[in-house]
Amino acid sequence: MTKKLYYESAYLKDWHTSVSQVVEREDGLYLILEETAFYPHGGGQPCDAGTIGGIPVLDVILAENVVLHKVESLLDGNQVSCQLDWNRRFDHMQQHSGQHLLSAVFRELFQAMTLSFHLGNDYATIDLELRELTPDQLAAAEQEVNRQVVLDRNIMSYFVTPEEMASLPLVKLPKVTENIRIVEIEGVEHNACGGTHVSSTGAIGMIKLLRAEKQKGNIRITFKCGGRALDEANDNQRILSALSAKFNTGKDEIMDRIGKWEAEQKQLQAELAVLREQNDIYMAKELLSGLEPEARVIAHIFEDKSLKDLQSLAAKLTANTELPVLLLTAMENKAVLACSGSAGLSCGAFFKAHLGEFQGKGGGSDKMAQAGFPAWDEVLKFYEFAKVNL
Repeated sequence: MTKKLYYESAYLKDWHTSVSQVVEREDGLYLILEETAFYPHGGGQPCDAGTIGGIPVLDVILAENVVLHKVESLLDGNQVSCQLDWNRRFDHMQQHSGQHLLSAVFRELFQAMTLSFHLGNDYATIDLELRELTPDQLAAAEQEVNRQVVLDRNIMSYFVTPEEMASLPLVKLPKVTENIRIVEIEGVEHNACGGTHVSSTGAIGMIKLLRAEKQKGNIRITFKCGGRALDEANDNQRILSALSAKFNTGKDEIMDRIGKWEAEQKQLQAELAVLREQNDIYMAKELLSGLEPEARVIAHIFEDKSLKDLQSLAAKLTANTELPVLLLTAMENKAVLACSGSAGLSCGAFFKAHLGEFQGKGGGSDKMAQAGFPAWDEVLKFYEFAKVNL
């Protein structure tokens, strides 16, 4: 059986040992070591990474109480030097210890039990047995958990017998009945846990609660601890600084400035909509007045109109003519076909029957259809075809 060094000290970074067995599984090669500090997946905590004899460790799993280390190739020799990816390990320790402390705070403040814990690459979450959580309650929990961090309480881990466990005020009973490992935050809680932890709450660093959201009738808290929380604060500061520079104002006034900017944009959009409406009316009159007596279709190509612009103009044209309307935009490689419906033409059916010949994709109703094309020359080919066959 492999000696699990991560239970003796979570701060061990490198060690020398021997390879006791090479295991070939369907998904690759695995090594069993005499001693290992590589923590396997478990308890919501991802596995460690690092190297064995200079070879990268790709995965670490626990199978029948044996720690298996997945490697990309076999090693030369039996004696090996192992090294943890310490940044990854310490990050996991901060997040996991932070989760214990955060869960304890939610139990104390709101009698909310933690149902599950997930530690991802970017953030961590806990699901609480809680129906509602107000912003003020979330803020209170964040303030209290960071107060506990500053108190720098000792975090200890040790194994107990079932009899010893019975005398401890555990958060909940473990599923195992032997090799029972307790993680104790001094003066806060005793929790059965097999994960790696920092030595005191102070080493967790700042705990930042990002959001609370409902999840299957419970509340999910997303949070970051330590280095992740610092990175989050730095990212937010960079964004605030960029917004301050953009709006030429202090950070405390950014929201007011954005509110004014939004009002200005709404006003500009309203004015632009009026101008577009007037322009469409004028353009419709121009196209209708320029028709040849024998014209069978109103067709026109625009360089810089959007699909929405074409649809708006087409609607105004078909309100004043029974001829089909075919409009193109070079800006988006798109076409619009519209009709009043009085001539028996179905725009959607016409597109469905012919778009494939020109690599076009789209569709629509009897009175209006739209399509996009991969290249402008295909749009033009379809345009010429449609003018003749409508």
